Amino acid sequence: MCIRDLKVYSSGLGGEISYYRNRDGLEADIVLHLEDGRYAMVECKFGSVEIEEGADHLKRIVRLIQEHNAKEKQVSLQEPDLLVVITGGEYAYTRQDGVKVIPLGCLKW
Repeated sequence: MCIRDLKVYSSGLGGEISYYRNRDGLEADIVLHLEDGRYAMVECKFGSVEIEEGADHLKRIVRLIQEHNAKEKQVSLQEPDLLVVITGGEYAYTRQDGVKVIPLGCLKW
């Protein structure tokens, strides 16, 4: 449901949805690409206990990008503009590490 909803909502912005998984198995459930080049990485974790796990996955991906950029000077990778954990909870908030926690119900228009 999470992916379907984001596809519908992002299509009005010219957005596209993809998936990220690296060779070591690190993944993000959703990568939302906008026409202007910005992108967000999203994890869908519907239990409140899983929010930390989802945020950790996203932050690990960002660290990999930063490590790549520190080593590779000719071809740098763009860091995501937004990190989001979509949850089944009731409240939206921004964690101290900057990861947004957004209940699925907030995506309804």
